[in-house]
Amino acid sequence: MFIRSALLAAVAGLAALLSSGWTMAACLGAVSQLRPQIMPASMRIAAAPPGSARITFVGHATFLIETPQGATAATDYNDYIRPMVRPDIVTMNHAHTTHYTDAPEPGITHVLRGWEYQGKPARHNVQFKDMRVRNVPTNIRNYYGSGTEYDGNSIFVFDVADLCIAHLGHLHHRLTPGHLADLGKIDVVFVPVDGGLTLNIFDMQEVITQIGAPLVIPMHYFSESTLERFLARLRDTHEIKLNNGPTTVVSRAGLPKKPQALVLPGPH
Repeated sequence: MFIRSALLAAVAGLAALLSSGWTMAACLGAVSQLRPQIMPASMRIAAAPPGSARITFVGHATFLIETPQGATAATDYNDYIRPMVRPDIVTMNHAHTTHYTDAPEPGITHVLRGWEYQGKPARHNVQFKDMRVRNVPTNIRNYYGSGTEYDGNSIFVFDVADLCIAHLGHLHHRLTPGHLADLGKIDVVFVPVDGGLTLNIFDMQEVITQIGAPLVIPMHYFSESTLERFLARLRDTHEIKLNNGPTTVVSRAGLPKKPQALVLPGPH
């Protein structure tokens, strides 16, 4: 019910025109448990306004990203929390089952798994309408032992409307110069801020500094107290803003001049 109400509110408040053209972003790089529901085609929300990306926090680590041409992508797509519209692209990570599924909905154009397969790191660079998606592999801790699952996670980068939007997935370590070179310049970053299952909040703050995105959107925080603990560490460097709903529209012209942490309410 929460997602249905939020998306209908987004429709009412964020009616948009279809874009007549688009520009690819200059992304410079080397390369709560809800039942899944699908929105009927007749109820699909409008495309994002020209020159912008619409971002909706679906819950946990899942966001719906929409483009001016109506392309949609869902991050860390799983069996428990899904957008009510079937995405064109889904990205997934391998830490545990709230970040991936072995049974994606039929009809999705691109299913991008962010972990290694047959000993090779995941490497994606796909185009759908006015959205391009690529990934930068990272490692995760092996929860079945004390070791490391190399290339078990990916940072996915969404190239939309002259913006570079990065989803850190289930990040477990600080980034190397190689990771940063592969990422390139990032404008919006989705950051897991639980401080335990992913990276601790001190190192995650360093990752935010490393990436240097003007807009930080927290996710994966389980409770308001965990979120506040993270935001308290950013108050000296970032403006803290609470959005009045789970959806925001981002454009290059509208990026904050001072670094900002924007909280999108929703199941976390």
